[in-house]
Amino acid sequence: MNIFQTIDKTSNILPEKYRKMTTAELEGKVLTIKRKLGSKLFIPCHHYQKDEVVQFADATGDSLKLAQLSEENKEAEHIVFCGVHFMAETADILTKENQKVHLPDMRAGCSMADMADMHQTERAWEKLEKIFGETILPLTYVNSTAAIKSFVGQHGGATVTSSNAEKMLKWAFEQKPRILFLPDQHLGRNTAYDLGIGLDEMAVWNPINDELEYDGPVEKIKVILWKGHCSVHENFNVKNIEDVRSNYPEMKIIVHPECTREVVALSDMAGSTNYIIEAIKHAEKGSSWAIGTEMNLVNRIIQQHPDKHIISLNPHMCPCLTMNRIDLPHLAWCLESIDQGESNNIIDVDKKDAQFAKLALEKMLARV
Repeated sequence: MNIFQTIDKTSNILPEKYRKMTTAELEGKVLTIKRKLGSKLFIPCHHYQKDEVVQFADATGDSLKLAQLSEENKEAEHIVFCGVHFMAETADILTKENQKVHLPDMRAGCSMADMADMHQTERAWEKLEKIFGETILPLTYVNSTAAIKSFVGQHGGATVTSSNAEKMLKWAFEQKPRILFLPDQHLGRNTAYDLGIGLDEMAVWNPINDELEYDGPVEKIKVILWKGHCSVHENFNVKNIEDVRSNYPEMKIIVHPECTREVVALSDMAGSTNYIIEAIKHAEKGSSWAIGTEMNLVNRIIQQHPDKHIISLNPHMCPCLTMNRIDLPHLAWCLESIDQGESNNIIDVDKKDAQFAKLALEKMLARV
């Protein structure tokens, strides 16, 4: 089931009363219900969430860390995942059947995850097998739907994160000579390049045209990159880097590997969200940084490190729009629904999908 079907199936319209409540009223309601439910409630929040939501988090982190913390929290009957749809799906896959995972706003999707659906992937796999036989292993970024994780699990592959992609790609090449990397071409390209694979050994699968984009003998291909991307990180460009180099010659540039190869190549450092957070945390006082990642996180890092000069690599960036659908009114509504015994906004992954998706996740977790 995709996110649009999920939205159709559930009543996802925020009741008007929550729109009319003041910030103080909404915050009071959230705090009251949090205290009442106690350990029965767990609220994990992704780094990209708004401050108005993060202030109520029981844990903050990247998507996989939060899903793992949800799995470890055996007491929580309700997990209110403040992130996007695929993150809540991963939490549902890893937690027990008696635990319910809620997404405060079911419209909080991920454009990257939506760039690879099951129909496209099955068609692609059939065509790629005709070209390459059984020489391909699929890997998928955790930023993908449960159905895609399930597909990968059924075909012997694994999930990856931005922090362990290099390790998982090495593992994958021990299994098969070729890799299909879903759904983010930039993370796949940057990771493969760092492992010494040439750009001329990488092809792109275009799911819209249903064809392989490659100019050369197909026998040379080692990595097939799904033509997907992060709508936030793809907005950082070479001009942004040139401007920073010109205006702030001493400034270090650190970016997420979901950025394009050109941007990563011209930056000083590249790594996962946690890598960026830790790099700034341990940087010298007075150091200068331009950060290429989501704006809510950049603003939070700026606030947390007043002793450093920090800017966004792209001054015109906006926050992740889908992630920002989770706001204080939706959080209050979700918690009050739980308190009143209503079953709104529950993420429930199909059991078969969950079974094979968990296989893909466990192959990765065994190696991290």
